[in-house]
Amino acid sequence: MALGSWFELIASGLITGGVYALVALGLNLQYGLMRILNIAHGEFLMVGAFLTWMATAQWGLSPLLMIPVAFALLMAAGLAVHRLVFRRLTRTSANVDIFEARGLMASFGLMFLVQNFAQMAWGGDLRGYDFLTQPVALGSAQFAANKLLLLALALAFSAALIVTLKKTLYGKGVRALMQSPTGAQLVGIDTERLHPLMFGVGVGLSGVAGCLLSMTYTISPSMGEPYTVTALIVITLGGFGSMSGALLGGLSLGVIEALGMHFTNPSLKSLLSYGIFIAVLLWKPNGLFTRK
Repeated sequence: MALGSWFELIASGLITGGVYALVALGLNLQYGLMRILNIAHGEFLMVGAFLTWMATAQWGLSPLLMIPVAFALLMAAGLAVHRLVFRRLTRTSANVDIFEARGLMASFGLMFLVQNFAQMAWGGDLRGYDFLTQPVALGSAQFAANKLLLLALALAFSAALIVTLKKTLYGKGVRALMQSPTGAQLVGIDTERLHPLMFGVGVGLSGVAGCLLSMTYTISPSMGEPYTVTALIVITLGGFGSMSGALLGGLSLGVIEALGMHFTNPSLKSLLSYGIFIAVLLWKPNGLFTRK
C-alpha cells in the first residue's frame, strides 16, 4: 500500500478517534470523580446533535455558532439531572458501592427517557445537513473539510479540559478528589460544589461532540448508545480517571478500527473493539496509558 494511502487511513482513524476521546473525557470525568457510570451519556450527545441540526436546517444558523450554545444547554441539563437524581442518590446511599449500583440503574432509566423524548420531538428518521463538504487536499490524500474541522475542534476541547484540570485551582481540586476523596474533603475541598459542576461539564462535552458529529454524519435518536459503549472502551484503554489516557485511548481506538476495517471486514468493527476491551480488562486492568 502506498504511503499516501497509509496516511489517509491513519488520518481517518484519528478523525473518528478525536470524537471518541471527547465523548470519553466527559464520561471519565463523571466516573472518575463521582463514580457515576452514566449510561445515558451518549443520549446527551444525541440531543446536542439534534439541537444543532434544528438550528442549522430549520433556522439557518451556522453549526459553529451552536458549539457554545450546545455546551451551555447540555451543561445546564447536566446540572439539573445531577440535582434531581444523583445528589439525592448520594444522600440516600449507605456507601459508594450502593450509590454506584443505584446510579447505574438510574442512568439506564434516563437513557430510555431521553431516547423517547427525542423520538417524540424529532421523529425516528435520519437527519442531516450539508456543511463544509468540499474536499481538502493534504499531500496526496483528500478529506472533507468538515471532518478536518471536527478533528481540530475535538482535539482543542479535549486539550482545554486536560489543561484546565492540570493548571487551575478547580482542576487541582478535581484531581485531588479523584485520587483521594476522603483526603480532599479533609483539606477543605467543597464536593457539594465540584460534583454537580463537573457532572455538568461532562454532559456539556457530550453536547459539543454531538454538535461536531452532526456536521459530518447523519443523526438519529438511537445514535447515542453506541457512543456510550465506545466511551467505556476508551476509558478502559486509557485508565479510569485518567484524562490524558482517555485522549490517547480514543485516538488509538479510532486508528485501530480504521486499520482493522481496511485489512479485514468492515462488519468486524464492533468485534474488534469489544475484543480489545476484554483483552485490556483481563491483562491490563489499570489501562494502557497509566503509570501504575
